[in-house]
Amino acid sequence: MTERSGFLFCADPLRASRPDPQFADDVAAARAAGGRIALLDHDALLAGDAAGAVARVARDSGPYWYRGWMIPSARYGELETALGERGCTLLTDAVGYRRAHELPGWYKEFDGLTPRSVWCATVPGAPPSAEELAGLAAPLGPGPGIVKDFVKSRKHEWHEACYVPELTDRKQLASVVGRFVELQGDFLAGGLVLRAFEPFVAGGEARVWWVDGEAVLVTAHPDTPDRLRVPELDSVREAVGRLGLRWVTTDLALREDGVWRVVEVGDGQVSGLPGGAETGELFAALAAAVPR
Repeated sequence: MTERSGFLFCADPLRASRPDPQFADDVAAARAAGGRIALLDHDALLAGDAAGAVARVARDSGPYWYRGWMIPSARYGELETALGERGCTLLTDAVGYRRAHELPGWYKEFDGLTPRSVWCATVPGAPPSAEELAGLAAPLGPGPGIVKDFVKSRKHEWHEACYVPELTDRKQLASVVGRFVELQGDFLAGGLVLRAFEPFVAGGEARVWWVDGEAVLVTAHPDTPDRLRVPELDSVREAVGRLGLRWVTTDLALREDGVWRVVEVGDGQVSGLPGGAETGELFAALAAAVPR
């Protein structure tokens, strides 16, 4: 019998010997699929103690999928190294994680399927000047836009730190970007992204879970768990194949003209599931995956 892949879950911050209860359903699905379970101290990893974070992982215990809270790309690289020192591997390596997790890594493969985007490197607390922003935004032309970093937007502060009614309005663009950078603080990931705004039909997004190029699960977006849409996937499947990563998610929304658009791509290991999602098939596919 072929050995099943393992799952590295975040440990409960209050009791390190058990999984974080926020991922209880995932742990149950992974166990039902025959996957091995190991625990990671997420707080220690974020604090820079990667070796301490994986101290509970048995040496030479095989390949793992990570499943837990979001990890900055640089820390994920440290996790990969620390596991390697214990004779273990991650089925998504650090290069693949960054490609799926950060927009510049996946944008080329989804060009034409996702809103037009431009970006630049930005350090926390230091937004580009109004002149630099105008130059960055120029390829998008006139019209509204969205501000985000390489990973996240602040859509819950829509008018304050996300939506720009007119990208050619230098003062307005600088104001929204400045507020976004201020609110992100030290959590600003990678840099600044400007995206052309596209109007979508109300009703939520669909999150599609891909394992080795196959769509094994379609769920609602966690922000709208009661609104499940069924998108068209042919062109998205081709783009996921071009990306060539093993476990990714795509968030799709229906534009007002009836075209399905990719709003976001993510690494499946840190993508959220809506409450009550039936994940047996997803974790079965993950447990059956082997190193490449």
